[in-house]
Amino acid sequence: MQRLRRESLTDYRVSYSQRLAVTLVALFGAMALFLAAIGLYAVISYSVAQGTRELGLRMALGAGVKDLLRLVMSRGLRLTIAGIIIGAGAAMMVTRSIGNLLYKVSPRDPIAFGAAFVILFAIAFIACLLPALRVKRMDPVRALRV
Repeated sequence: MQRLRRESLTDYRVSYSQRLAVTLVALFGAMALFLAAIGLYAVISYSVAQGTRELGLRMALGAGVKDLLRLVMSRGLRLTIAGIIIGAGAAMMVTRSIGNLLYKVSPRDPIAFGAAFVILFAIAFIACLLPALRVKRMDPVRALRV
């Protein structure tokens, strides 16, 4: 008879519960990331909608599209960087308590933290870019009438 697994039933149960916990944490993390991206998009989009008059005035006074894109992007990315700094500090503290749930990863793995930073920043960049591109198509005369 051929053995399919090289681990005992007890080891399998332990590794299964760890893999299940990792899968659930990853699933909830992905959902939180998705909701955060939608929230950031909504905040920046609302900011652009509320500042239509200001942006139209800046365009009428000679501000270029690149200047307006930089303005809108900087507002969103400042929020993002502040959130990432606060979140990284909180994550450093929380990793002590959930260290036993991490499956084959060190609680303070710099690669994991770096990857999380890059992924969060990329998603925030896209969430800020979409409303900023709407500024590019804005007509200054129509914006001043609002």
